[in-house]
Amino acid sequence: MPDSPPDPGFDVGGRLRQLRLARGLSQRELARRAGVTNSTVSLIEQNSVSPSVSSLKKLLDALPVSISTFFAGEEPSAPQAFYRAEELTEIGDGRLSFRLVAARQAERSMSIIHERYPPGADTGEEMLEHEGEEGGVVVAGEIEITVNGEVARLRAGDAYYFDSRLPHRFRNLGGEECVIVSANTPPSFSDGRREQHHA
Repeated sequence: MPDSPPDPGFDVGGRLRQLRLARGLSQRELARRAGVTNSTVSLIEQNSVSPSVSSLKKLLDALPVSISTFFAGEEPSAPQAFYRAEELTEIGDGRLSFRLVAARQAERSMSIIHERYPPGADTGEEMLEHEGEEGGVVVAGEIEITVNGEVARLRAGDAYYFDSRLPHRFRNLGGEECVIVSANTPPSFSDGRREQHHA
């Protein structure tokens, strides 16, 4: 499934353009480094589409910029201990919902994400691999997770924890939404595994 219409919250396009220009890169050069098309960069910067998480990861890796730095923006928020639901930052793609806790807090050591996978959501045929460790607890529904060739179907109350460098994939094969609360460290991209069957 292609990148989807933008979420009106965080200005992903404006922030990407700001970081690209700060590094003296053209849209074409950023696209080349990230392995995406020039039109992909252009559409994202115009906020015509919201990038899938995998597309955003490719672009940030090419800059290079961590997901924490990207969402913290130029003026990170002051540290705070508590966050209301409406204060979480949506970093999903319009179909999958990934709400990041303390997104604007600079220099976070981990990411905590409230994830929602609708029926049929899939991180894609290609197995994902990235630095760090990740873990989570299924709050509702079911999720099939493959890690280094081992497959498990987890239900509410079940959990996972693995080295993110191992090839992995997430799929909701059930008929109801799956909800997970996850954490990863470093906060480079717990976010990086999320793509659905879209990219």
